[in-house]
Amino acid sequence: MSVKIKAVSKALPEFSRTTAEIIPFLDAWLIDQDDRFIRKVKKIFENAAVDQRYSFMSPDEVFSDLSFEERNDIYIREGIKLGSECLKSALEKASWKPEDLDYIITVSCTGIMIPSLDAYLINALKLRQDIVRLPVTEMGCAAGVSGMIYAKNFLKANPGKRAAVIAVESPTATLQIQDFSMANIVSAAIFGDGAACVLLSSNEGDEGPEILAEEMYHFYDAEEMMGFRLTNTGLQMVLDVEVPETIAEHFPQIIHPFLAKSNLEIKDIDHLIFHPGGKKIIQVVESLFGELGKNINDTKEVLRLYGNMSSATVLFVLERFLDSKPKPGDYGLMLSFGPGFSAQRILLKW
Repeated sequence: MSVKIKAVSKALPEFSRTTAEIIPFLDAWLIDQDDRFIRKVKKIFENAAVDQRYSFMSPDEVFSDLSFEERNDIYIREGIKLGSECLKSALEKASWKPEDLDYIITVSCTGIMIPSLDAYLINALKLRQDIVRLPVTEMGCAAGVSGMIYAKNFLKANPGKRAAVIAVESPTATLQIQDFSMANIVSAAIFGDGAACVLLSSNEGDEGPEILAEEMYHFYDAEEMMGFRLTNTGLQMVLDVEVPETIAEHFPQIIHPFLAKSNLEIKDIDHLIFHPGGKKIIQVVESLFGELGKNINDTKEVLRLYGNMSSATVLFVLERFLDSKPKPGDYGLMLSFGPGFSAQRILLKW
């Protein structure tokens, strides 16, 4: 019994700005800072390899003194809207009806909502009343792949079933307007908002790339490297400058033993479906794999077009690969990183 990816679909918020259009908002935000610091911040934005960002909020709202409650209310309202949109779109791609779903997983880390998003989607699309729910929070950028791993394990244990993983994120809602730390600045420069849905199946009649293997990899003593602090003004970004170097140090342990369990090497992998954590992480990956003739052009393009949308981003990359229709027999490696610190991996075969 195999588990396959049937369809992937994305949804984007109504607000978007190019990097050039964001610069005037930086001037207003940083008006009381010294000129040298302002120039440094602008350079970070201009060199982030992000040409455009989408947002649940207008730029005026993003760079305003909205309270945590007000920002979170927007996150909830727009998250339900985008989550519904991408789930509907994915079901249409798959030619599935809402009642065909047996399992729904929602992932997000950039806001707080109880009931969780899945409850709203059940009502909005009239999913089955006996559908199994799993809301996943607090796993950050890794949660898109984590959700797929949970779905795969459910489907493997339940032949003939179908699952949806929906990732909805609004990192712009977490901007701390009074925080001028590098973590907050870099976060504002690389992150954007978006939603994506991936449909998976253990139904023999459904076609798509098969999930051959999946694993999580946990870094010891690295809890403080990435995440959020819950403060009176909202979710404050924690982002250690050592993240790219730490990832580079662990790459051999993350990649090679995982592939070896399937009797494969990195040279056998045709498609690298990597989460674009940021420009520096992309440079690390290219330095490690470039000599092997591997590229992460789709990863770079997703970062350029949308920014890092936390857990949803790797699903944007996956959609590009599915749309390009790889050859039968091709292998793909999905990889994302998140708080903990952890790496999540999935091996695909078309």
